[in-house]
Amino acid sequence: MATTTKAVAPAKKKSGFGGLKDAWILMVICLIIGYSFYAFVLGSPDNFVGGDKAGHPANLMGTVYKGGPVVGLIFTLFLTVVMLGVERYFALRSAFGTMNLSKFTAQVKALIKSGKFDEAQALCDKMRGSVANVVSASIRAYKDVEGLQGVKKAQKIAKIQQAHEEATQLEMPTLQMNLPIVATIVTLGTLTALFGTVLGMIRSFQALSSGGGADSMALSQGISEALVNTASGIATSWVAVVVYNFFTNKIDKLTYALDEVGYTIAATYDVNHTDEL
Repeated sequence: MATTTKAVAPAKKKSGFGGLKDAWILMVICLIIGYSFYAFVLGSPDNFVGGDKAGHPANLMGTVYKGGPVVGLIFTLFLTVVMLGVERYFALRSAFGTMNLSKFTAQVKALIKSGKFDEAQALCDKMRGSVANVVSASIRAYKDVEGLQGVKKAQKIAKIQQAHEEATQLEMPTLQMNLPIVATIVTLGTLTALFGTVLGMIRSFQALSSGGGADSMALSQGISEALVNTASGIATSWVAVVVYNFFTNKIDKLTYALDEVGYTIAATYDVNHTDEL
């Protein structure tokens, strides 16, 4: 008997905010803001005794300014993490859809087990987002394989699972977009802090070795540079770790929901159909 082939319909086009693809633009903006804040806000004459930047700081902002140009770079990394965190929040909010994920998963599984695929598709249209796109692709694959003749049930189930996996892979880049940058800043923040700390210690030792005695202003400036860079770099890495783990956990939750629904669709076909000879 001849085998009838039928292409599985592709997943629907994504709707809503899909994320910022050109993250380098955001990083350049953060760089400008970071160094502008360092130069014009922290470096304001009001933050120093007598209005002299070369003198002693009059407040905490002046002390942070004494951390040197590396502070501007650390601020850039910090702003990048915050901005990408906001970007990922709205992107994943769109990907999760308009309904509670657990509620949607339970409802769509119940409809699929009952064979109410039209109602399940309508629920996906209402839900929208990445989860709904993948489930819709699996439902269309289910309907498509039902029309195939001369194909064994195991092969049809494999086609359903393949459609589900392909739809999932199409959605994953949107979900994980820009998270590698945040993961890089986790390490880069600490390394930048170490670099600034080393520069500060070098300046301190130069003050100790100059002339017959230590220049107290140069010594204090070197120590301030070391400690400020250490503190700000660690804070940046801390925020980056929290942001990365938070969104990674949300993506894992969404992926588990997709796997659960995909298994339900394949199992439903296995129960409701007999193998063809």
